[in-house]
Amino acid sequence: MITAFFTAVIIAGTPLLFATLGELITEKAGHLNLGVEGMMLIGAVAGFGVGLYTSNPIFAMIAAMIAGAASALIYGFLTVTLRANQVVSGLSLTIFGTGLSSYIGTAFVGQKLSEGIINFYNPVAIPLLSEIPFIGQIVFNQDIFIYFGYLLAVLVGIYLYKTRLGQNLVAVGENPAAADASGINVNLYKYVHILMGGALCGLGGAYLSIVEVPQWQDNITAGRGWIAIALVIFCKWNPYKALFGAYLFGGLSIIGFRLQQFNISQNLLDMLPYLVTIIVLVLSSVKHSKESAPPQGLSVPYFREER
Repeated sequence: MITAFFTAVIIAGTPLLFATLGELITEKAGHLNLGVEGMMLIGAVAGFGVGLYTSNPIFAMIAAMIAGAASALIYGFLTVTLRANQVVSGLSLTIFGTGLSSYIGTAFVGQKLSEGIINFYNPVAIPLLSEIPFIGQIVFNQDIFIYFGYLLAVLVGIYLYKTRLGQNLVAVGENPAAADASGINVNLYKYVHILMGGALCGLGGAYLSIVEVPQWQDNITAGRGWIAIALVIFCKWNPYKALFGAYLFGGLSIIGFRLQQFNISQNLLDMLPYLVTIIVLVLSSVKHSKESAPPQGLSVPYFREER
């Protein structure tokens, strides 16, 4: 039972991991995108729709990433080119994504994906590693997209901390004027990483609608986008810590199913991940340190003429 629970924790935390990494990359570029929920929903409905009509799991995930990136492009155009308020633009994107996914998803209610797609995401045991007692069955006996999540967190960390492009991105988020003066194309970096962030958020949404719940449900993300935004703060803009944070909150989101036998109020259990999110935000606002500080240029529009 313990192994089954922690296996479910990994599955529940994977959509949060993709969305958290996507928002983290976006914020590293100096943009606070509160439209994560909307991008996840757009990716979820796009991925499910393409998967339903093509029965191709790869096409479905690619469609989800394209849909997430396209929705992030709207946000990027508003905030980078038009220099609109980032908070308002992100909230508008969430409202837009929620409405669009509900409208498109009406045609998918009650329909299920093909067995071919569902079977494609069956657990795949990694030889030797899956034989490690306890840990092996939990971590190394999962579907391929969970393995991709592990790899992605590591690759994002290497990109940010060990590559010149990643260091340029950090410079853009910290001080875009100084980055511009050193020859970095600030707007290009912003656009590219905003689109990357949107693609990952769309992928997180598609994981929900295609793998975790292989049928369409209205508002399938159920607030996970907002949790992902808080997780970026919780992990202190560190992709390695995002792994731990995503699975922690993934466990909180499913712990209610395990505690029902103790006659605890279901409403209280459903509230638990959001309550912890509020606690995280409060603690992060009280405890200030250089390590936990956001990028200095976060949510600040960049005017090249004022450099």
